[in-house]
Amino acid sequence: MPRCFWCTDDPLYVAYHDHEWGVPLRDPQALFELLLLEGFQAGLSWITVLKKRERYREVLFGFDVQRLAALTDEYIEQTLMQDAGIIRNRLKLRAARQNAQAWLRLDDPVALLWSFVGGVPKINHFSERSQVPAVTAEAEAMSRALKKAGFTFVGPTICYAYMQAAGMVMDHTIDCDRYAALCQG
Repeated sequence: MPRCFWCTDDPLYVAYHDHEWGVPLRDPQALFELLLLEGFQAGLSWITVLKKRERYREVLFGFDVQRLAALTDEYIEQTLMQDAGIIRNRLKLRAARQNAQAWLRLDDPVALLWSFVGGVPKINHFSERSQVPAVTAEAEAMSRALKKAGFTFVGPTICYAYMQAAGMVMDHTIDCDRYAALCQG
């Protein structure tokens, strides 16, 4: 099966590419989890995060936003910072708490996130890797809005990767098998 240029032959990556990446997400829990994971990925490869995702789900209470908003400094320091199964970056772990708190303050996080693409997936028709942007005006607007709402680790590049992963923009290249499937909805 032809796949996007970034998808290696790692079975975890292949499964992610074939079943998750670019599929429109509207479930608040799934969108929240993905937002945090994209923040954890900053400066690292996505496969690193994918390999640690199940452990994150365990130690971050299934990404339960209420529980994450109430994380204590003690839990961050004594449990999370000691867990080799996750990315032990204090700033990113504290950001998970801060982002959960900011998420809870939003009236309708799903509507806000999808508003940057007009509520429907933006379908791109890229044929080459060089055509796929790292940042767009929509991602810059999302980043500004999220920062204003109190989020962190939500720069424009992270926001665009988030938009791609959550299916807000469909960036499977036209030679990828998933392109046709996702264009048909």
